[in-house]
Amino acid sequence: MTADQPEVPPADVGDGNRHMDILRLATAGSVDDGKSTLIGRLLFDSKAIFEDQLAAVERTSRERGEEFTNLALLTDGLRAEREQGITIDVAYRYFATPRRKFIIADTPGHIQYTRNMVTGASTADLAIVLVDARNGLTEQSRRHAFLTTLLRVPHLVLAINKMDLVDYNSEVFDQIAEEFTAFAAKLEISDLTFIPISALHGDNVVQRSVNTPWYDGPSLLHHLEHVHIASDRNLIDVRFPVQYVIRPHQATDPELHDYRGYAGQVAGGVLKPGDEIMHLPSGLTTTIRRIDTARGPVSQAFPPMSVTLLLEDDLDVSRGDMFCRPHNRPSCTQDIEAMVCWMVDGRPLSPGSRLLVKHTTRTAKAIVRDLHYRLDVNTLHRDEAATHLGLNEIGRVSLRVTQPLFSDPYSRNRLTGGLILIDEATSATVGAGMITDN
Repeated sequence: MTADQPEVPPADVGDGNRHMDILRLATAGSVDDGKSTLIGRLLFDSKAIFEDQLAAVERTSRERGEEFTNLALLTDGLRAEREQGITIDVAYRYFATPRRKFIIADTPGHIQYTRNMVTGASTADLAIVLVDARNGLTEQSRRHAFLTTLLRVPHLVLAINKMDLVDYNSEVFDQIAEEFTAFAAKLEISDLTFIPISALHGDNVVQRSVNTPWYDGPSLLHHLEHVHIASDRNLIDVRFPVQYVIRPHQATDPELHDYRGYAGQVAGGVLKPGDEIMHLPSGLTTTIRRIDTARGPVSQAFPPMSVTLLLEDDLDVSRGDMFCRPHNRPSCTQDIEAMVCWMVDGRPLSPGSRLLVKHTTRTAKAIVRDLHYRLDVNTLHRDEAATHLGLNEIGRVSLRVTQPLFSDPYSRNRLTGGLILIDEATSATVGAGMITDN
């Protein structure tokens, strides 16, 4: 291991399972692809539901005359909330196994809900795209896969569901996998896994199924438990956006009287006491004296830890500033190129639009200088004649910001490469952007 390759921090730092590794995953699929049933199966088989919940689901299933317990009913409460007009961009579910904790972002897959999928998948480590084995790849399947690659989700699972309805035919599975592999060649997918499942019966969801002797891969849950995500974090480029300056002026403890700490979440790299770091925008360098957390000092900090840095020197630091390595700086510019997903109806994004940009901990005014093209997420066609972006549309734009942003390409760092667009008048989020390489 060379000096410029930091040691990969352990995933479960802390006491017992308190800091057990967390996998964030997003699911996508058409209404009839069995997404709700799959989520229900994972919750049920991991014992993440209460007995009264299960009893209610079993009772409702019997009342409907259904042969099996309809595990999709576990998410019906959220669906009812949507029907009542309650705004829920993404529904989150939580469950855990002895090996790992999971956060599921249940994202709608319809084209009119592109913004919802962008929201749910933007922080995901892994995406599960469900495909109905009877229908094969559809336009929506391709759209979901493209969006996951656009959002740089590191791991993608194509779960070919309802294998029981095609008699667990290996040729059906192989044909869908072959067709998707050809399509994936056009995209940037770093890790792609195919798993044949039946969410209704539980085949290959938690345990390997005897109905698919021709499949020698892991079950879905086994794959989720063992997929390696530690290396997905950027541990090379030190990035620490300052969120808050801590000065406890009223402290009675003499040791805290002169305390000055800079709090924030590590967005990249590994920080240790004694490391030399540079402050942006001033360009001044200093040394880390100590790294504090809510549980006391630590010997190192890495993404996505929230810590407080104490420095050897007094610098003029405020919210929105950033610390980095002296010889590894982010881009510092007021001209930003980004892929933007527009999230509001009735107010299109067009050249001349004025907005607020929220990037890491810095907020600045911005104007849209140019719309280069609008992207058709179904065909990947670039419409260079487009004059605006409407609801759920994606396009490449040029932004001019009133303050320099300390950024990296989204492909290198999803935290320092992502931004949101805000309406100046209402403070509502109207768009999400991914900074491009050039």
